[in-house]
Amino acid sequence: MNCRRVKRGSAMSLILIIVFLLMIMGVGILSLGFHGRMMAVRSGADIAARCAADAAIANAVFLMNEKLKVKPWTDSSLPAASNINLENCDATCDYGVSKVNGNYVVQGTGRSGHSIRSVEGILRVQSVFDYALFAKDSIELKNSAVVDWYNNEPNDWPMQVGTNSTSDGAITLKSGTTINGDVVVGVGGDPETVINAGSGVAITGDTYAMFSKVVLPSVSVPAWLASMPLGDTITTETELTTSGKYDGIDLKNNLTITEPVALYITGDITLKNSAQIIIGGALDVDNDASLIIYLAGNAEFKNSSQINNLTHDATRFILYGLDSCVDIKLKNGCDFYGAVYAPNASIILDNSASTYGSIVGKSFILKNGATFYYDAALRDRTVNDEAVRFAIQRWSEP
Repeated sequence: MNCRRVKRGSAMSLILIIVFLLMIMGVGILSLGFHGRMMAVRSGADIAARCAADAAIANAVFLMNEKLKVKPWTDSSLPAASNINLENCDATCDYGVSKVNGNYVVQGTGRSGHSIRSVEGILRVQSVFDYALFAKDSIELKNSAVVDWYNNEPNDWPMQVGTNSTSDGAITLKSGTTINGDVVVGVGGDPETVINAGSGVAITGDTYAMFSKVVLPSVSVPAWLASMPLGDTITTETELTTSGKYDGIDLKNNLTITEPVALYITGDITLKNSAQIIIGGALDVDNDASLIIYLAGNAEFKNSSQINNLTHDATRFILYGLDSCVDIKLKNGCDFYGAVYAPNASIILDNSASTYGSIVGKSFILKNGATFYYDAALRDRTVNDEAVRFAIQRWSEP
């Protein structure tokens, strides 16, 4: 009888110990689950706050780019807002843009629950001439062509040749072509198939697909220039010292530019054999000649005609093709200094000499195995230039 009581007592004690241990384990698991849930809640709130801060930055940059569309630029009324409710979540955000030491600084703050995250970015004015050569669709460089650059700083990002296309052979590099920089292809593209390289092609930089599509905005004629009275087609040799709006240019002789001049050409430009548009030279006594052309029609420079930019400064001749400009043929008989931006145009450069500047279009062909030197100074645009955009140069989390 006593033995049974001892055994029953021992069994009961063992059961109580097991129950106690299970209770401790249960409490531990509950505590672990509670803390895990709390950590998940805090992590979720932290992620939501960071996303809200990023959304604030994106909104501020968008508004800065909308503001850029109004010329001339003014630093007044820079974008700012607070306590913005984001859709489909309980997060809020603030943003503001300020000018600090000549730089535009954008700040974004996101809030979710007890979490607060902040992001700060420095904006730069992004040029449409950030690339040496860029095309929406295709680029073709003929045999032994060379693409190099100058006016670059030691810490500049590499020179780039690129396309938004992902089609096979969108970039064709004929035998012996050399590119002293990177070659980039459209988002999701395979450089191995998009770049069709012939024998002996040398690319000193990297080849890769872009993370985002390059935006090629339309160009608008400045209101002051568009509102000018329309002049007849320029057909005779003349010197221009003032800006104007003309029906076209159809030359068999010379047009000389000796001052900063902007031309809005509503029709076509045709330079017949040996005709020249001369920028600068002996008549430019104060050495400030420059030419910007806004072209609504097409352009054809025939054999031995040329843009003769005697300043040897590629930033002093810029040809902007409007949306209606679809065809540009350049046959330049001397070194060409200038930049062409025509996002809807097929551009052919047939130059027996060297080219200095930048070309951006729908498609581009460089003939004659010429040397193309990208002028990195074209990256340095201002808020009052055409087709520029704000982009984040660098960012940090304070």
